[in-house]
Amino acid sequence: MKLHELRDNPGATKRRKRVGRGPGSGTGKTAGRGIKGQKSRSGVAINAYEGGQMPLYQRLPKRGFNKPNRKEFAVVNLGLIQKFVDAGKIDAKAEITEDALIASGLVRRKRDGVRVLAKGEVSAKLNISVTGASKAAVEAVEKAGGSLTTAAPAAAE
Repeated sequence: MKLHELRDNPGATKRRKRVGRGPGSGTGKTAGRGIKGQKSRSGVAINAYEGGQMPLYQRLPKRGFNKPNRKEFAVVNLGLIQKFVDAGKIDAKAEITEDALIASGLVRRKRDGVRVLAKGEVSAKLNISVTGASKAAVEAVEKAGGSLTTAAPAAAE
């Protein structure tokens, strides 16, 4: 095969529709936009506008309350920690802190702290120190012979 023999698969590319190119093209004159009206003009963006009818997002009832200052934790599952220990990305003998989890690439950013959940199996004896953990996660780590300590998150600066 040579460079000049390269071809894309049939149907992989589609020619763009050239509108407004005369009556013989099939999309001439009004370019497929119909006649007059707001949508036939350029620069129109009518998202969620329903022609004066009350829009759906305003018709539906609003429920509940979104707390503006709620805490957001970075969530880590025990199975993932075990996987990273097996891969050698986390040192199981040293204490596993939030900074160690970030350095290993398991957690991208701390947010308001790291919370450990119990999904997955733990076989290594781990010494984990994080902001929060579920009861099941604490039990699973202690069952494997390790310890999981939770600390109150540091006050926001």
